[in-house]
Amino acid sequence: MAAADAPASGTGPLYPVGLRLGGRPVLVVGGGTVAAQKIGELVRCGADVTVVAPRIEPALLADERLRCEVRPYRRGEAADYRFVVTATDDPAVNQAVYDDGDAAGVWVNAADDPARCSVTLPSRVRRGSLLVTISTEGRSPAFATWLREEVEALLGPEHEVLLDLLAEERDRIRAEGRTSEGLDWRGAIRSGMLDEIRAGRITAAKELLKACLSSPSA
Repeated sequence: MAAADAPASGTGPLYPVGLRLGGRPVLVVGGGTVAAQKIGELVRCGADVTVVAPRIEPALLADERLRCEVRPYRRGEAADYRFVVTATDDPAVNQAVYDDGDAAGVWVNAADDPARCSVTLPSRVRRGSLLVTISTEGRSPAFATWLREEVEALLGPEHEVLLDLLAEERDRIRAEGRTSEGLDWRGAIRSGMLDEIRAGRITAAKELLKACLSSPSA
């Protein structure tokens, strides 16, 4: 079969979602460097994280935000959690966790093992509340990483400030009992607010925003 005719690799079509994990039990199977990377994001999102592995990095053991159990994974325990991540180099463990999660209706992600994932984790860029995700549906992690780096270079702290100003104004309008629909938000974003923010002129950026929202949207 010619290369052009070869079937595409990857996970297939994905349905993008955002999980609210604050206060919810999450299991991480694995205690190494990759697990630590996954755990950092889970903790940031407020998840109640339990780490299970025969060996766990000292930094994870010392993290009081985590519940660490130095032991092998026990069959069936995935059912006790809302979300499970495996970060091991043992396909048999990954398969056991996936099978248990699938039987219990629990979403499972296996790091670098798409065949044993019921959910995949995209590359992401985070700036405060601004979250941009990138996925190639598993076809080229290298391309996803490259594009993430391109987006990281594009987005600066000024974009986070812009988001804050827009959100604050939207909240103020809604608190007054008015609708935020039909206002010229896109015009405000394109009005030069970012230039004012980059120059440190936050008050001027707010004035531009109010001026645009006081006019009918195009």
